[in-house]
Amino acid sequence: MNSKARAHVVIKGRVQGVLFRYTTKDEANLRAIRGWARNLDDGRVEAVFEGEKDKVDEIVDYCHCGPPEAKVSSVVVTWEDYTGEFKDFYIRYR
Repeated sequence: MNSKARAHVVIKGRVQGVLFRYTTKDEANLRAIRGWARNLDDGRVEAVFEGEKDKVDEIVDYCHCGPPEAKVSSVVVTWEDYTGEFKDFYIRYR
């Protein structure tokens, strides 16, 4: 049986203006991941992923490359306690 996990991720590099949030949402939906993604004012993308641990690992791995136009320079992952607070995966606007 797989356990639930929550990852808080901040992605740095050329990750805005390249559909990073939208492709991440598609990838999350394929894996039944819940949470959100948003742009930060400093050019990074922040996201929270909740779901089955192996699926959360997969979406975190995806964040290291992102969509074709992205150039990811770093991904900082903070593992947090699973809350189950999200109904789906969405894009936050602030």
